[in-house]
Amino acid sequence: MGESKKKQASIFELDGVPSLGQAAPLAMQHVVAMIVGCVTPAIIVAGAGGLDGRDRVMLIQAALVVSALSTYLQLFPIGKKGGFRLGSGLPVIMGVSFAYVASMQAIAADIGVAAIFGAQIVGGMIAAVIGFFIDKIRKLFPPLVTGTVVFTIGLSLYPTAINYMAGGASSPSYGSWQNWLVAFLTLAIVTFLNHFTKGFLKLSSILIGIIGGYILGCFFGMVDLSAVSSASFFQAPNIAHFGVAFEPSSCVAIGLLFAINAIQAIGDFTATTTGSMDREPTDKELKGAIVGYGLTNVLGAFLGGLPTATYSQNVGIVTTTKVINRVVLGLGATILLVAGLIPKFSALLTTIPQCVLGGATISVFASIAMTGIKLITSQEMHYRNMSVVGLAVAIGVGVTQASASLAQFPAWVTTIFGKSPVVIATIAAVFLNTVLPKQRS
Repeated sequence: MGESKKKQASIFELDGVPSLGQAAPLAMQHVVAMIVGCVTPAIIVAGAGGLDGRDRVMLIQAALVVSALSTYLQLFPIGKKGGFRLGSGLPVIMGVSFAYVASMQAIAADIGVAAIFGAQIVGGMIAAVIGFFIDKIRKLFPPLVTGTVVFTIGLSLYPTAINYMAGGASSPSYGSWQNWLVAFLTLAIVTFLNHFTKGFLKLSSILIGIIGGYILGCFFGMVDLSAVSSASFFQAPNIAHFGVAFEPSSCVAIGLLFAINAIQAIGDFTATTTGSMDREPTDKELKGAIVGYGLTNVLGAFLGGLPTATYSQNVGIVTTTKVINRVVLGLGATILLVAGLIPKFSALLTTIPQCVLGGATISVFASIAMTGIKLITSQEMHYRNMSVVGLAVAIGVGVTQASASLAQFPAWVTTIFGKSPVVIATIAAVFLNTVLPKQRS
């Protein structure tokens, strides 16, 4: 009796195997909540880098496969339970992160996709080192600083969403009324489901919005399915298919983002444990989590998968449902892995009209910015803290919107500081928070 109880674990227990009937719908709920966010950065980067149909499919495939492998490591760590383990052992889902999109777009357009993967290897190593010294480095990144960075990331993504809503800057139909109509109807569906429904409909609002926009796009002749018919049924990711190039300015830009995201991940892991397990994550769990995050990104670069991070929407599902069983989330990762090994599925995702993606994701970018504001305002907003946030965002956004102001500098300066406001905002926020007097009313 005791043996069978142990074998058939509850979905509310971290360890053990629940029934497939219980686990499958909950696993699918996690997949639905994150799959669009997981593949959209790959679609955006493929467009910026001018990749052809086959390479676009492979970039999306790799995004799904690497997200699945990263999730497996976090759920089921490598190493002995008493000592250091690679991975956290906590119920989280990993996926390709929007935080890197603005910088990756610039690198893909100006230098090439291979430079993203070289920078990702460097960034992954930086994150792994930060993981080993997390208790010492963490004080440089209080909520005021991380909130400023997250807010700036959200701001930096708005032009991408608007360009996509208009049909994509390289499209002959850019700015047409058809693109705007489809984009706004997609956004209307997402907004309605987010605010007027709950449960599965709310969790899958972006997916349903994209399906609705996709159907509408078909009526306007925006969908071309030729890539699906020519794609194969099964294919594993090719090692270093896109190449790996170590370009210094790209490594600096992406490396800084990895440092920030390593610290930011603490928030997601803490939210997971406090919201669903009534405890803070241990130092061992955080160390294993962040070192694992760094090393899986190094591996992911060789597989062609873009940088991953913890997914806040899945943290929300875990804390809302209190379903923490690792097998449930592992089944979700398995669904992602299988989807990533089927090129026809990845090819279908490439047929989504850009205006539909823009309409669906602008709300995601808005929520990223608002998450940053929430982190910022968790601190007292006296004159000193307002100076840190205001100056960091002003310099970061101001310089990138007037990137010609760096024309007299070497090209690498523009690549690091002139393409995305996140890098300057990060450096400025850390510096100002360190040097400004702590008390000022």
